[in-house]
Amino acid sequence: MKKALWGRRLKRERNETHSLNFKKNVMQLTATVTANAQVNTTKGNKQVVNFTVAVNDSYKTKEGERVKVTEFIRCAYWRNPATAQYLTKGAVIELYGRLGVDAYLDKQGQAKASITCHVNDFKFHGGSKKGNAIVQQVTPDTPVTEDLPF
Repeated sequence: MKKALWGRRLKRERNETHSLNFKKNVMQLTATVTANAQVNTTKGNKQVVNFTVAVNDSYKTKEGERVKVTEFIRCAYWRNPATAQYLTKGAVIELYGRLGVDAYLDKQGQAKASITCHVNDFKFHGGSKKGNAIVQQVTPDTPVTEDLPF
């Protein structure tokens, strides 16, 4: 009897420690890039891709009025500076990273804070509104292919 209880206790403790491993500083969100990304070089000659994303949300007040809220999040991506060319204004991306907060004083001396995301990985969910797709121009000299499947 004691052996069975001891086994359950160990199993419960193992599950509790396992669940604690998931309580990390992780940020995951889907957002829109607000401006073309920029590559900056640090004093240590490391390159970082800096960009800002916007997350839209809305809620209803007690009076039933719909209020739209937009949050802006500054992002830093350290892994591959070549990705900056794809992070263009209007692109919809899903970010995975670490949450951070920056505190600073504005020009009037007021204390301000901003949310930052130290991006580990991201996925593209759509191109920018101005269109990143390559479009083939059709001229009168363009040959028409007859081997269409339908």
